Amino acid sequence: MSSHDRSAVSIADEVWIATALLHREHPDSADFSLQEIAARLRREGVASEVRAGVQPHISQHCVANRPPNPATLRMLLETGKSRRRLFRPGDPFDAGRAAGRTHPKREDVPAEYRPLLDWYEKEWAPESTTDPLLDLARRQKDVWHEVDADRYVRELREGWS
Repeated sequence: MSSHDRSAVSIADEVWIATALLHREHPDSADFSLQEIAARLRREGVASEVRAGVQPHISQHCVANRPPNPATLRMLLETGKSRRRLFRPGDPFDAGRAAGRTHPKREDVPAEYRPLLDWYEKEWAPESTTDPLLDLARRQKDVWHEVDADRYVRELREGWS
């Protein structure tokens, strides 16, 4: 893809680029609001204009742990109400999205964004080199930030004799 053919970038890839840029710019942030992702997408201007499908892609189409509707992409993970982060291997996802892609194809993004793909593959979602259960625990640490753990345990124990 040539740099002048930015309108050919899919909305999903544009959402991924904006979210990856946020992670790179704010490495201490576990996730981002839907509004933060949309604002970063607008500021970046990957496509010539903000397209109507951006919001549904951020909230549903790209989200791995939501039922496909209709897209099966696994680019983002819903970490809480109106919160998203980039998907990592080992993250939970809806079974209907098992074959969905997790990041853009290199040839589908403008050359200036290809270093984001390198960062994603080497730093954000590298091949596991440690125990898979420890990897899973490390990746899931931010999933519980909005859960009342005591209430969760009480609900699990309901009906126990």
